[in-house]
Amino acid sequence: MKIIHHGAVNGVTGSCHQLNYEQHSAVLIDCGLFQGEDSGPSLAIDFDISTITALIVTHCHIDHVGRIPYLFAAGFAGPIFTSQASASLLPLVIEDALKVGVTRDQKIINACLSLLNKRITAVAFNNWFYLPSNHNEPTAKVRLQRAGHILGSAYVEIDIGKKPNTHRVVFSGDLGAPHTPLLPSPKAPYKADTLVIESTYGDKNHQGRKERTQTLKTVIEKAVADNGVVLVPAFSIGRTQELLYELEQIIHSAAKNSPWRNLEVIVDSPMAANFTVEYRNFKTLWDDEAKKRLAKGRHPLNFAQLHTIDSHKEHIAVINYLSNRKQPAIIIAASGMCTGGRIVNYLERFLPDKTTDVIFVGYQGRGTLGRDIQTYGPNNGYVHINDRKITINAAIHTISGYSAHADQNGLIKFVTGMRKKPTLIKIVHGDENAKQALAQKYKEILGEGTEIEIAQLS
Repeated sequence: MKIIHHGAVNGVTGSCHQLNYEQHSAVLIDCGLFQGEDSGPSLAIDFDISTITALIVTHCHIDHVGRIPYLFAAGFAGPIFTSQASASLLPLVIEDALKVGVTRDQKIINACLSLLNKRITAVAFNNWFYLPSNHNEPTAKVRLQRAGHILGSAYVEIDIGKKPNTHRVVFSGDLGAPHTPLLPSPKAPYKADTLVIESTYGDKNHQGRKERTQTLKTVIEKAVADNGVVLVPAFSIGRTQELLYELEQIIHSAAKNSPWRNLEVIVDSPMAANFTVEYRNFKTLWDDEAKKRLAKGRHPLNFAQLHTIDSHKEHIAVINYLSNRKQPAIIIAASGMCTGGRIVNYLERFLPDKTTDVIFVGYQGRGTLGRDIQTYGPNNGYVHINDRKITINAAIHTISGYSAHADQNGLIKFVTGMRKKPTLIKIVHGDENAKQALAQKYKEILGEGTEIEIAQLS
């Protein structure tokens, strides 16, 4: 058994890990896009895939799946195992990634999607299945468990060998934060011999649910008091739906004469709209609180003040409309790290306005526009957007509690909750400070019985 890391070791993007489970058989866990400082000139797969029998997708964020078309181009012809919800989301994500970053040629896009749909194998949570083998008899079996990060997200358990000498490897994927809206929190596995775990917030703890909701409410109320726009960069999958869920609750609880009752919430992202439909289609995966709201006739992801923008023409019209009126509005648009997408046009237009507020509700990677705005915005600095110098007069806010990632306490509980603790933990998917802080915590709690290793590129 050997683990080779092809990404998400020098930062939080490009997740791709290879597990060699037989002499000539290996499986990939995710195949994601590098973003920000992690990105390079070429997206081509630069490692040997001759032994790769399958790909397992933990969830459909672009930094976990964005290089799948390049994997096909390199000759990969095996199955793609993923959860049932992720199987529905994945073609949407890949189609968008191709249009934004590769080509607008519909024939090429359709050919890639056809290949993708033939490769996808949807598997139910908590069901064991065998990986293909380049030998006669399969020797490794897999089970997906709910990770609570976004719809369909999973962590992966892989048993190698036969009883009583099996070795269990667990890949965390991205773990959800406790009390995340809509989805149940992840439960620790029974055991792991080797654990590969993310560390995005390995050095931080989030605000509690009530506190962060109140913070969101307070920030928005102050922001709209001057009739300005509130810009919220958010990932199309996960964060957008969680924010809508929280905003619906605030509006539902507001007094009848409250300004909240007339506040427009604009989702300017066709992708986010499509994913929100999928969230509604998979209500069975929602948590008990969300299901109770549905039972009372409420529509947490489809309320009266919500407006969805589809075409690019409508998008430009909305920017012009907001520029010439004196009423507040909340705009949620992708991308979550401001690395592209429609949020960039809003930022270019509205960052110079003192009545604008920008609310960051998720992690901003090094080298991204979002991180630059976070860094320089509070001091009225500037950023470059579309080769223009944009002065930041807008107010900049960060609400870390809305991260869809587990915080340090959550990452610790994922391990301490195991009945049989790992003998090796490999830490990935985090900035250096986060990885070091989490490693130190694990050493303090687990002692000498567990080897802690910060993963390196292979």
